[in-house]
Amino acid sequence: MRKLLASFLIVCIFTTSSNFNAGYCQETFNVLDYGAVGDGQTDDSEAFLTAWSALCAAKGTPALVIPMEKTFLLQPTKFSGPCISNGSIYVEILGKIVAPKTPQEWKECEKESWLLFSEVNNLIINGNETGVINGNGLPWWTEALRFFNCNDLQLSGLTHVDSPKGHISILNCTNVIVSNLHIIAPDDSENTDGIDINMSRHVNIHDCIIGTGDDCIAIKRGSVLVNVTNIACGPGHGISVGSIGKLEGAYETVAEVFVRNCTFNGTMNGARIKTWPGGSGYAKNISYEKITLIGVQNPIIIDQNYCNGEHDCGNITSNSAVEVSNVIFNDFRGTLADEHAITFDCSKTEYGTLACLNINMEQINITSIDPEKEISVLCKNVNGTTEDTSPSVHCLQARNSTIDADSPDADSPDPYAYSF
Repeated sequence: MRKLLASFLIVCIFTTSSNFNAGYCQETFNVLDYGAVGDGQTDDSEAFLTAWSALCAAKGTPALVIPMEKTFLLQPTKFSGPCISNGSIYVEILGKIVAPKTPQEWKECEKESWLLFSEVNNLIINGNETGVINGNGLPWWTEALRFFNCNDLQLSGLTHVDSPKGHISILNCTNVIVSNLHIIAPDDSENTDGIDINMSRHVNIHDCIIGTGDDCIAIKRGSVLVNVTNIACGPGHGISVGSIGKLEGAYETVAEVFVRNCTFNGTMNGARIKTWPGGSGYAKNISYEKITLIGVQNPIIIDQNYCNGEHDCGNITSNSAVEVSNVIFNDFRGTLADEHAITFDCSKTEYGTLACLNINMEQINITSIDPEKEISVLCKNVNGTTEDTSPSVHCLQARNSTIDADSPDADSPDPYAYSF
């Protein structure tokens, strides 16, 4: 079987962002002027590349314009830099961009991305309610093919629909702003992450509506200083740190992640940190605050035995682990759709120390959507503090009390379940 690497995403490397304002652009390049048809049937890839080449050779602050009331069919297309301009480079998407409808129609399926922007500094991609990027992903999901994510850039004001895999991937970028996006895929579409972040720093994602078949946002290896605010997530698998440490012995890190004022509606998970056994490194200085839960299956979860969600780790025998530390879960309110309101499935390192350290909970109030259903808390190999938390988390230290970190309550050899 051919390796079909047809992820629906847009890529940037080392970019910055601000709002689009055509008044600042010294020259505009409308794709219609370069041969694009915009009927949704004609392949407009070459016309887009011709317009991009002209833009990339322009000085000042040029803009590529994809006009409204048109639908442009693109095959896998790479928009390469560096460009001549020393200022910002704008892409204004007012019309629709669509991928081929079936896998058989895709050209160059060995490509690792659909729309790729590479080595373009100061790139700004904007749109409005008419700007849509549609990956036509349904045939890929039903054939259960494997896809690999690629990189993405800053976006605002667009609608992203039905990616074959991850919608937006941000790799190796600095000073990123993603805002006012609407990302849509069915809850049974596999691996359709909303936004993936890898090897990037100073990333700000805010005011987005994301509903997919996988993580609404996933913050992965090498990412630092990530702020996520005002996200409506659902359906999907929550806002996740990880997974990291997949390969045995792999050293991967994530730090300084702040998630605030988000809502999870009907999601599989809410606030999640996931690592693979056998890896190394750390996920530290992470906070989830002011979170609203509406019928969430796993509202709060740290999973150090992730293994792609199957908890079947095959031949991984190492007892090393990615350390998870300095984590705050604060001000969670809402309802649970399943049994476990809080899950800390943590490991020990090869030296026998805990791999979940200084996990702090306060102002937690999670209730079941079914008044007759019991709520439980699962804990293993974790220490930290708790205050004003319901359901109670007995494996953590009550604030202002003294429990030795090596005591059975703090370091449980087996999972405990507390029912209420």
